[in-house]
Amino acid sequence: MQNQVGPGFQQATGYSVTGFSAGSKDLAAEIKGKVHQGDVFISASPKVNASLEGASNGNWVSWYATYATSALVIGYNPNSKFASDLKSKPWYEVITEPGFKLGFTDPATDPKGVLAAQALTDTATSKNLPALKTIATDKNDLFPEETLVGRLQSGQLDAGFFYTAEANAAKIPTVPLTGEDLKATYTVTILNNAPHEPAAEAFITYLLGPGGQAFLKQDGFTLVTPPKVTGSGVPSGLQSLLP
Repeated sequence: MQNQVGPGFQQATGYSVTGFSAGSKDLAAEIKGKVHQGDVFISASPKVNASLEGASNGNWVSWYATYATSALVIGYNPNSKFASDLKSKPWYEVITEPGFKLGFTDPATDPKGVLAAQALTDTATSKNLPALKTIATDKNDLFPEETLVGRLQSGQLDAGFFYTAEANAAKIPTVPLTGEDLKATYTVTILNNAPHEPAAEAFITYLLGPGGQAFLKQDGFTLVTPPKVTGSGVPSGLQSLLP
């Protein structure tokens, strides 16, 4: 969004973009708390939108469009001493090796953290590896969404849980979560009372149009075509795109 879609949108339309990156649950809480004023909200989990719906939640969201998915994978630092093991052994064995440093986001604030914890606990049960359950609850492995890539690339971590799309965009090598089939489901909406609604509509038109879709495909997103709308109140300017 910040390095590809945002600049592409600005070049195509002349509108500027300012984005705030964080776990989807964190962002929703900041919207409700009026920490940030936003026009467009993008989440990696449809469930997060519910926390912004209805009078008790501020009536921030009345509809959203599901437009893409991205698989959960293990991203690793190619200079890690464990890199060759990750490429040749099952991931669930390598991450329990002595000295291995793994990172993932907090399940309390980010859907990706929820999926990471699920991958660990499910595999712990299916492979009879109780050490994975210990990892799933180790708070020392939790890092903010916005710092995880940097920590991996700087060598502070050997590997982390990422979505395929974000790993591709950051050129992080990955291995699949063999035995698991978990993914992010991305949604986009315009927040009610958005201060710049024409620009917000233009952004969604770009994101779901040829320019934005090209970036999404390039980074390995699986597109939902046509996008699926949940709720009601899609602005008239988007109804041809989101019928």
